[in-house]
Amino acid sequence: MKKAIKKRERRIKRKMHIRKRILGSPERPRMSVYRSNKNMYVQVIDDSAGITIASASSLEKGSENLKVKITDGEKLGQRIGERLKEKNIKQVVFDRNGYLYHGVVKAIADGARKAGIEF
Repeated sequence: MKKAIKKRERRIKRKMHIRKRILGSPERPRMSVYRSNKNMYVQVIDDSAGITIASASSLEKGSENLKVKITDGEKLGQRIGERLKEKNIKQVVFDRNGYLYHGVVKAIADGARKAGIEF
């Protein structure tokens, strides 16, 4: 139990260190990734207005079969990329939310890149 708490605290510390420098704007919003053991979530946020522009998750209708796996992470990244293209957003700032940039987090970023979003 104590090890799990320390692991979460280290992630939150990394998250705060990153968030000091990353800021989303209307022209270049922040793409925030969150993953749990069962689900993945992606939000695109305009920090100046404090609104969520677009979101995608593995809990949505039609996405219930997505697991926290690299192949499914890429599908989720492509889905958020398509939603951003509909709203004419081509560039984002990637917020990995304290997670290491590998595995599912990297797959989500690669999927968004395949959809035409620039980081």
